[in-house]
This record gives sequence, C-alpha cells and structure tokens, in this order.
Amino acid sequence: MAPNDGSDIPRNSSQQFKRVLTVPDLIVYGLIFMVPIAPFGIYGGVFHDSGGMPALAYLVGTGAMVFTALSYSMLIKEFPASGSVYAYTTRGMGKGIGFVSGWTLLLDYILSPVLLYVVASTALSGIVPEVPAWAFAVAFVVFNTFVNVRGVQLANVVDKVALVLEILVLAVFVVLAVRWLATDPASHGFTLAPLYNPETFDPAVVASAASLAVLSFLGFDGIATLSEEAKDGRRGPGRAMMASLAIIGTLFALQTYLAGCVSPDGAVFASDPNNAFYLVAQVVGGRWLYVVCAIATALSWGIFTALAAQTAVSRILFAMGRDGNLPRPLAKIHPKYRTPYVATLFVGVFTLVVVLTFGQLGTDTISLFVNFGALTAFLLLHVTVIWYFFIKKRDGRWGAHLLVPLAGLLVIGYTWLGLDIQAKILGLAWMSAGIVYYVVLRYVFKHDVKVGD
Repeated sequence: MAPNDGSDIPRNSSQQFKRVLTVPDLIVYGLIFMVPIAPFGIYGGVFHDSGGMPALAYLVGTGAMVFTALSYSMLIKEFPASGSVYAYTTRGMGKGIGFVSGWTLLLDYILSPVLLYVVASTALSGIVPEVPAWAFAVAFVVFNTFVNVRGVQLANVVDKVALVLEILVLAVFVVLAVRWLATDPASHGFTLAPLYNPETFDPAVVASAASLAVLSFLGFDGIATLSEEAKDGRRGPGRAMMASLAIIGTLFALQTYLAGCVSPDGAVFASDPNNAFYLVAQVVGGRWLYVVCAIATALSWGIFTALAAQTAVSRILFAMGRDGNLPRPLAKIHPKYRTPYVATLFVGVFTLVVVLTFGQLGTDTISLFVNFGALTAFLLLHVTVIWYFFIKKRDGRWGAHLLVPLAGLLVIGYTWLGLDIQAKILGLAWMSAGIVYYVVLRYVFKHDVKVGD
C-alpha cells in the first residue's frame, strides 16, 4: 500500500488553504511555539527538580522527544492533513478513536492560549501596575486573532520578528554570562555541575529530568497542524519538527548551562525561585537585564507563543468541523485570506471569555488540563503508528514502526503516570464528556462523520 498522497483531503477550492510555508517557515513556527527563552520563566523549578543539573534535564528531554517527533514524521507522510493527532488517528485507527483523540487534543490546544495570556498579562501588570491584567489580556487576544484571520503569511512575519527579538535577548544574556564567568572575581568559572553533578546524580534524577523536559517541549507538535499550508505537506512538517527540536534543545541547554555555572548551588535565587533566571541575569548584567528578560518572557508567551497556539487550535477545529465531528461552520475558509476564520474567531472569543471569567483559577489548574491533553494525545499518536503500520499494513519494519513508537510510549507513559491525580480526574472527565457527545451524535442523531469530506 503506497503512502497516502492526501487524496482524501477535499480539493474544493472553498475548503483549501494556501500552500505557502517552506521548511524554514515551519521551523520558525515551531521555535516560537516552544519559546527559545522558555527556561527564563521556569528555571527555578527545573533547577530544583533536576538536582541542580538543568542543562542535563533539557538534553535528556530533547533525546526523549525525538521518538515522538519520529512518530509524527511517519504519520505526516502517510496522512498530510491538518488536524495533527486527530487526523492521524481518524485515518489510521477509525472515526471513534479519532474523535476521542481530537477532543482530548483540544484540551491542550484550546487552553494553552488561556494559560499563556494569564501568565503574561499578570507579569506585565506587575511591572506596570497602572494597567490591570485583564487589559493586557484583551489587547493580546485582539491582536493575535486579527493576525490569524489575516493569514498564515502575516503570522509567519510576526513569528520571524519575534524569533529575532527572543534570540537577541538570549544572545545578550549569553555574552554577558560568558564575560562574567571568565572575568568576575566572584565567579566559580565554567563547571560541569549543570550537566553532571556526582553528588546529586542518579537514574531517578535522569528519569525525572526527562519527565520534566517533555512538558517543556509541548508545542513542537503544532507544526503538524500546518500540513495543508506547507509547500511540501508530506515531508516538510516532519523535517521541520526534527530541526526545531534539535535547535530548541541546544538553546535550552546552553542558557541553563550558563545560568547553572553562575550559581551552581542555587544560592542566588534561593529566596525567590519563581524569579530564578532573572536573578541570575541580574548578577551578570545588572538590574536592567533582569527587567529585559522578564519583559521578554511575558511578551513571548502573551503574544508570540499564544499566536502560534491560536493558529494550531483553529486548524484542529477546522479539521473536526470539516469531518462533521464539530459544527461545520468551523470549517469555513475566508475567501480572501484563505484562513479558517470562523474557527479563529471562535478561539479568540472563547479564550477571552475564559481569561476574563476563569483566569482567577490560576495557572496551576489550567496547566493540569493542558498537560493531560497533550500527553494523552502523544500516547494515542504512538499507538496509531504501531497499529496502522506494523499491525494493519504488516510492513515488518520493526525498528521504525514498533521499537520507535514503543520507546515513545515508555517516555510519554512515564510522564503521564506522574501527572497529578487531579489532572487525571479532570482530564478523564473531559474525555468522558466527549465520548458521550460522540455517541449521541452518531447513534441518537444518526450523524455520519465523513473523513476529509
């Protein structure tokens, strides 16, 4: 059986995207989604959970996520459709499982922008207390919704500008940190401690580091939602995933290695772990660098990463609407901009309502939903590879279609088991609601789901 060439994807011009994205464009999108300076905001937790070896945590996590990226690449080649895991499980394992995977994936993607807006608006309000957090949130949502409706090309331009700015801030920190480590009398110099500390190293720490880093890399899979907008829909997204994962892993390891060298024992931020990286930046560059890094983190999450998240979730809603699993108007494409504008507007309105109404729940509660949705979708992704290629098609490729997804299942499964019990309860409740909805849709209202129709 030859790889699917995308013939099950509708060719009606009213339901087609513009194929304009190159592999470099997709790489930029993936990098923005994962945030090159993401460790700035969570460094204290990473340092603590990794036993003082933050660079090791990210290196191990990068290696662990390669298995998931490989599974994505295999399925993208076979099914070059928008919808990510939803599209693959629907075509590879059946409509019912496909719906459950899409419904679960929505838990991640539709709440990710909410989480990002809450974090960023709260941070900026703390810096500029005269402006309430909700005002920043409204501005972020309106701007990102406008950009996404106008087209993926405009979003791509914004992503490139954002990437340059984030890399510039990171470069300033790297240069100043290297100079401080090489010349300041208070420096401990360059050390292996952030990579390997014999006093705290053990296999459990490595496993914990992998689990932690898996959550840090959530978002790279968003590239898969742009398959129908890529010039090479079968190979481009997979290549971009692998490249963006390698680049972001290197950047994460570099910045956390230098931060670990500046304060190997964590004394610099012991009293304020929530602002750990900013305090390290203050040591090497002064108060101004603390402020620059904090603002860069807030803007990156609140505008640029949230923009990427809204782009991804609108494509998933589009794919599910096109198949009839969700209201079909979600599959409408703008006649001029060639974007799923109804889905995009829905995401904007939904996000704004949730941020303004339930934002006070806090980031921890929202994170529970996001982590459960993403990890469960990853598990279904690996199962789909095994079922479709190794069992259904019986292609006999033990390495690619059995061992690789099994390794991915072990990594993601370990992380999933480590989720907070509340995350599992909330997530399973969401899945149960979706199953009830699907059963009523199919067997009470006799609605036939037509994949790719």
